[in-house]
Amino acid sequence: MEGNFEEQSKLPELKLDAKQAQGFLSFFKKLPNDPRAVRFFDRRDYYTAHGENATFIAKTYYHTTTALRQLGSGSDSLSSVSVSKNMFETIARDLLLERTDHTLELYEGSGSNWRLVKSGTPGNLGSFEDVLFANNEMQDSPVVVALSPYFRENGCTIGLSYIDLTKRVLGLAEFLDDNHFTNTESTLVALGCKECLLPIETSKSNESRNLHDALTRCGVMLTERKKTEFKTRDLVEDLGRLVKGSKEPVRDLVSAFEFAPGALGALLSYAELLADESNYGNYTICRYNLDSYMRLDSTAMRALNVMESKTDANKNFSLFGLMNRTCTAGMGKRLLHMWLKQPLLDVKEINSRLDLVQSFVEDTALRQDLRQHLKRISDIERLMHNLEKKRVGLQHIVKLYQSSIRLPYIKSALERYDGQFSSLIKDRYLDPLEFWTDDDHLNKFIGLVETSVDLDQLENGEYMISSSYDPALSALKDEQESLERQIHNLHKQTANDLDLPVDKALKLDKGTQFGHVFRITKKEEPKIRKKLTTQFIVLETRKDGVKFTNTKLKKLGDQYQKILEEYKNCQKELVNRVVQTAATFCEVFGSLAGLLSELDVLLSFADLASSCPTPYTRPDITPADEGDIILEGSRHPCVEAQDWVNFIPNDCKLVRGKSWFQIITGPNMGGKSTFIRQVGVNILMAQVGSFVPCDKASISVRDCIFARVGAGDCQLRGVSTFMQEMLETASILKGATDKSLIIIDELGRGTSTYDGFGLAWAICEHLVEVIKAPTLFATHFHELTALARETPNHEPHEKQTVGVANYHVSAHIDSASRKLTMLYKVEPGACDQSFGIHVAEFANFPESVVTLAREKAAELEDFSPTATITNDAQKEVGSKRKRECDQDDISRGAARAHQFLKEFSDLPLDKMDLKQALQQVNKLKDELQKDAVNCSWLQQFF
Repeated sequence: MEGNFEEQSKLPELKLDAKQAQGFLSFFKKLPNDPRAVRFFDRRDYYTAHGENATFIAKTYYHTTTALRQLGSGSDSLSSVSVSKNMFETIARDLLLERTDHTLELYEGSGSNWRLVKSGTPGNLGSFEDVLFANNEMQDSPVVVALSPYFRENGCTIGLSYIDLTKRVLGLAEFLDDNHFTNTESTLVALGCKECLLPIETSKSNESRNLHDALTRCGVMLTERKKTEFKTRDLVEDLGRLVKGSKEPVRDLVSAFEFAPGALGALLSYAELLADESNYGNYTICRYNLDSYMRLDSTAMRALNVMESKTDANKNFSLFGLMNRTCTAGMGKRLLHMWLKQPLLDVKEINSRLDLVQSFVEDTALRQDLRQHLKRISDIERLMHNLEKKRVGLQHIVKLYQSSIRLPYIKSALERYDGQFSSLIKDRYLDPLEFWTDDDHLNKFIGLVETSVDLDQLENGEYMISSSYDPALSALKDEQESLERQIHNLHKQTANDLDLPVDKALKLDKGTQFGHVFRITKKEEPKIRKKLTTQFIVLETRKDGVKFTNTKLKKLGDQYQKILEEYKNCQKELVNRVVQTAATFCEVFGSLAGLLSELDVLLSFADLASSCPTPYTRPDITPADEGDIILEGSRHPCVEAQDWVNFIPNDCKLVRGKSWFQIITGPNMGGKSTFIRQVGVNILMAQVGSFVPCDKASISVRDCIFARVGAGDCQLRGVSTFMQEMLETASILKGATDKSLIIIDELGRGTSTYDGFGLAWAICEHLVEVIKAPTLFATHFHELTALARETPNHEPHEKQTVGVANYHVSAHIDSASRKLTMLYKVEPGACDQSFGIHVAEFANFPESVVTLAREKAAELEDFSPTATITNDAQKEVGSKRKRECDQDDISRGAARAHQFLKEFSDLPLDKMDLKQALQQVNKLKDELQKDAVNCSWLQQFF
């Protein structure tokens, strides 16, 4: 109990009298019910939340319900919790920046009169930006998306629009999607979407269940809006007011889409853009093209650890944490966030980024010099955003000025570079910097600040307009100084009259409740008591002394206060004028922010490549339909960055027609998962424009990375681990092309061995022969290695699988002690045994259990219902357990298994409940079993 009292004593006390409480309760009951809204009430010194919100806050943030208080009594009482200002900021940051299941509202008022003053959602931070980013950098710019889906028989057409409120960008896209919404998911990931609007009617339909799942996987908040809001009426006129330039290009762009404009109409209404005149003429609009960037879904993002997670032990656990060495305040981080979600496909643009990174890697002095200057650059994008919204003061203008005066140093550092990429640096940075910093652009702003702001006062922490900037201000300043001199002279004269030393005994206080007053200590008071009572007016006697005045001081003090007030008002007007003038430089600062943040990220890449113990190398990039994927001495950047790791590099050679599809076998914990992931990470880094952790790398550009690496159960939706695995695999089979990269780790584990193997085999064959994408397939089904058989003398009617190669992660077993040592090297050929029992020994299983496991495993290895396998057959398939079947039998069986898999992947599982799905799967299985009667290869799976 004592601990609880201590805990509660830290909470602000809820101080409301009975009348105030009654008034508030009557207001609170009238509020509309919104289960997503967390409502706070500003009580000046602290905040309160009530009802279910109070319980949620007490449990989530205080971790105890003892923080709750009851407001009112009896059946009308209301659970309440009080929150300090610091705690309110913490909760606001968590609700709007971390979670995606609540909106936030703030009310001001008293009694029964309260009004909503701020509201925000994860996608539209709105007026909470000042609270969220007062002491923190803005790492990511949230995006709101609206979807207008049109369902058809075999999928649907998606009309999509988005708005980035920080960068003031509107976008439109329209595309066909399958019933897993793979294109929608990768678009949400690429845009960094935090919130998605859907028509209520669509949201409740059966077809949209998979769409809801995609939103959940991406961590996107779903907001339902009325269908009537998805309208196109007056859309072009509204956009004409918001978008820079003429209306004609806007009309042409909108008319090119069928469903996306309705989604954009709903967004404009939801974000209330037209209600704020500062938005007029400041937005840009564009077509979002899905084919501009590599597609990554949420599964791939998680599998490759691209973004930070709360569970990361340190920043190097994620690719973003590792690569984020940016120097600017926030701008570089946000651009890196975006680049990692939007890897490039254009070989020329990738090489252009790599050229710049190479120039900074090779010239260490240039890199260090530029990074030092960038550390002095403020978050220009955020400052501009606030400037356009008129939410700035003089200190923000000064921050822009301080950033502006660093640019000549950045320019001169770049001018000193004379390496092989000097023409690229000139085109990309020097020429634009020359243009934007000339006398018509940035220098004009610098001149404005230097003439208008009193820069000498900055050392004292004061942001003032220089008195010389305006004649009226100058006159007021002169008058103020004249009065200060008169008051100072009066102070000296009074000290002489009272025979007291100036400042030491007779002090002059200003700014008190009495204005300007004289003050002496109580010790001095008896000496001059007679004069005090006759010539002065005693105002106050306290421990710190006696305060008194006379008519002259009072008159001068009153005049001084009046002039000071006029001076402050004049300052305020002039600050507003300077802010308005500064806002006209938005285009200049917008362009400079883009240049500086890009420079920052590329320098960050160069710094990472140079400072690693084993330096990174520049990859050779080839178009998607040319070249192979060759990574020599490749490493996983995040794993090798951990302090406790001595990373063993491996080669990966995905060669068309030879090893385009690789089956990787080997023991658990032997490094299979790390190896296949590091290939994906290396390719992602290369297409972002970074050097890669390899000795040598050649990469054929990939349009998409699919990763299926372990699935969690979704029992709440009635989906088992195996079903989740099958759904993810179906998504790969439908979405992948020959230009994708596929990473599969352990497929077919959640069912019987033979069922799992049959599915794995058929999936592999489909990927090799139909999709033809480079694939890394890690598995414990050693029988799969038979896919890589070589049959140079095959008959014309026999099926030959081309481009499959076996690899294994090596391990050493000491013959005497039977101890297993992982070597973490990936080597050609299949693994000839499993090591599960050895891994069990690692986990300190009881010896009796391990011994029994060895005996049972030996029995099963020897057991075979058909003929014993010959040594030749063993060599051919690389497996002790492969049953003897002729080639015709295997070909017919594999074709039938492939047909089974296709029929399974075509099942509309999203429209079935669990019972229907199981019935259909059993039906397919029964049909397969009937066909297996005449096929011994198929019989082994039943």
